[in-house]
Amino acid sequence: MSVNKYRPHVYVLPEDDANRQLANGFQLGDLSDYRQMKVLNVAGGWQEVVKCFKEEHAPEMDRNAKRFTVLLIDFDEQQNRLNNVKAEIPEHLKERVFVLGAWSEPEKLRTDFGPDYEKIGAAMAKDCFDNTDVIWAHELLRHNANELERLRKHVRPILFA
Repeated sequence: MSVNKYRPHVYVLPEDDANRQLANGFQLGDLSDYRQMKVLNVAGGWQEVVKCFKEEHAPEMDRNAKRFTVLLIDFDEQQNRLNNVKAEIPEHLKERVFVLGAWSEPEKLRTDFGPDYEKIGAAMAKDCFDNTDVIWAHELLRHNANELERLRKHVRPILFA
């Protein structure tokens, strides 16, 4: 089932399969309007996420003002990763694009939250719905605080009506 393009909706572009599974868990959690979120195919690296976004998704966002996009990447413990990715986002789209991900890589989240990425993703959705930070305050995710605040402001009403 695809999203209703005439209503506000969210596309998630994951870097790798672990991120895709997290996004699927978020989407399939009982709390979200899964019909207004689409998890895209794996891009194959954070640079490929940026390239795919710029070449394919940015032009689509220009044609559809109701689309929001989450770029789901690994930060690989790089302080400048967020700024590098945001610098590639066209200025007029910055309010509708969010860059999130694990500080190192999502595989390390399984140490503390269990082996199932989809369950971790569902817990992340619950945090968003409840406006809490049980999962998001974790050392591998807390660097997302500013982006998460923006995401909650714009996307929460779409997915958690």
